[in-house]
Amino acid sequence: MTIIPQPEDGFLQIFHSPTYGDLDFTAVIKRLVSFVEEKNGETKYKIVVGTDSEMVFSNCADFVTAVVIHRIGSGGIYFWSRKTHNNMYTLRQRMWEEASYSLVMAQKLIEEFKRKKISALNLEIHVDIGLNGDTREMINEIVGMIRGNGFEVKTKPDAFGASNVADRHTG
Repeated sequence: MTIIPQPEDGFLQIFHSPTYGDLDFTAVIKRLVSFVEEKNGETKYKIVVGTDSEMVFSNCADFVTAVVIHRIGSGGIYFWSRKTHNNMYTLRQRMWEEASYSLVMAQKLIEEFKRKKISALNLEIHVDIGLNGDTREMINEIVGMIRGNGFEVKTKPDAFGASNVADRHTG
């Protein structure tokens, strides 16, 4: 059984892109599909979903989820969405929320790609946890949850979708 948490109303509906401006989820999907269809032949793609967060007040965190499409060897584009969430009191709570938001987005992307009959896209979830620092104790739990939902997962230092792209827009 797949466990996919549901986001609160409003989250994952408005996206921002340095290239295309503000978009809704449908427009993001169209841009992703268009990006894939620009090149024919042996071109390989990777889709990365990553979420990062930052505390903005004593119990309020700013969450940013990034969707990156990388045309291997030839650049890429990305989109991001923000959600501010109250009642965040611990680092563990924030890391689980980050992973949950990424899972929701990855599942939505997979569903849309199946509807559009697009296959052979590698999808990875990048989590902002690593062997160094306070998050090392959570690696097995969070990685296990993501893998248990059928997704490839990367942690720091390989988790650029969370620790570089999403991080750029937090706070």
